[in-house]
Amino acid sequence: MNRRKFMQCTSVMLASSLVPTTAFGSTYNVVSITGFQARLHTAKPGDTIILRNGTYYVDQPIIIACAGKEDNPIRILAESVGGVELTGDQGVSFYPSAAHIVFDGFNITHQTGIMNIRSGAHHIRVFRCNFKCPGRGPYFTVSGDDIEIAYNLFREKSRWGNMISITGANGQVARRVWIHHNHFRDFNRSTEPGETNDLEVIRYGLSGLSMSMGHGTIEHNLFERCVGENELISNKSGGNIYRYNTFLDSPGSELSLRHGNECVAYRNYFHNTQGIRIFGDRHKIFENFIEEGSIGIHIGNGGAEVADGAPLTSHDRPDDNVITRNILVNNDRQYFMAPRNNGLGAPRTTFSENILIGGNVAAKIGGPYPDAVWKDNIVWNVRELGDMPKDTFRSIDPGVITPESLGISILTPKDVGLAAKKRKN
Repeated sequence: MNRRKFMQCTSVMLASSLVPTTAFGSTYNVVSITGFQARLHTAKPGDTIILRNGTYYVDQPIIIACAGKEDNPIRILAESVGGVELTGDQGVSFYPSAAHIVFDGFNITHQTGIMNIRSGAHHIRVFRCNFKCPGRGPYFTVSGDDIEIAYNLFREKSRWGNMISITGANGQVARRVWIHHNHFRDFNRSTEPGETNDLEVIRYGLSGLSMSMGHGTIEHNLFERCVGENELISNKSGGNIYRYNTFLDSPGSELSLRHGNECVAYRNYFHNTQGIRIFGDRHKIFENFIEEGSIGIHIGNGGAEVADGAPLTSHDRPDDNVITRNILVNNDRQYFMAPRNNGLGAPRTTFSENILIGGNVAAKIGGPYPDAVWKDNIVWNVRELGDMPKDTFRSIDPGVITPESLGISILTPKDVGLAAKKRKN
């Protein structure tokens, strides 16, 4: 997927009537859900459909089954960003035939569990929407490939279901999903009985899909006060990238590589969280800045070995993972493995060139840790070394290290908002 091309769209001039063009389709202004749906049914490549500002109660699914082209997408726009509210018992569904569509500027307050991109749909772009939906279920479910979700606000959730749930079909997770420059905030724990799991902000995959490769990218997002459960992000597929994200004030919540192999997490910033947790094989965790949390980096203590036929729901033994050049500052447990009955540990883990500053325990390893590589770490002013091997680090003052000095940006709501405003239709 050519992302530069993916981000470029032709400007749309609002008009009071149909504006014919020869190269890029036509622009339609509609004033009702009935008219909106009718135009969606007949949309052709290059068409632009603009829904007039207002609040619309949706009692039948808004079906998007039309298809544009790579260089001539169909644009589905609110008259002004945030000026159209879609509320009610039903929502928006991109059918398998949908392709090369831009959906931009809507305020989404209809029931949860309704908005989805079905398997088979592809190259759908969802921009500058504001999600705050009542009820149980995901805000947004994605099963199609090559989906871009950017410049949106996801907020104030406290019931079962993810903010973004990425699934798939026939054993294959949705591929090449690109989630960037979104603001996720105020995901609180549910107080309803039985709603203690599946409350991640983003879940990329499922246990049954975890051996498939997603090759998704989650970058430049801001997460604030997201404590729906311990897994703020739950990775459940392979080959995904998590980079340049900011995680703030989400105590007890983590970026969890729960299932899948060969993911990468780098140059993320964490403050007052539970850091990064690792299961699965051949992940690379590097150049993250993690401070003032309960855990810095948590290497899993394997419960089973999927490669030997264990159920995909297992806590797969983490093999051959590389943890390097991370900065861990004032976390209670800087590097940690939890104890487990009959735990299989984490074979052949490399922990190198990390800098650990402050905190209570440098390393606490609660299970088997065979063939480990410890080297070239720096430990300074940590209360206890714990299980940190004495010949694998230097005790020298590294000086003042800040995220900014390492080129790691700490995103703010203003940063994400400005990115959205800079985007053109």
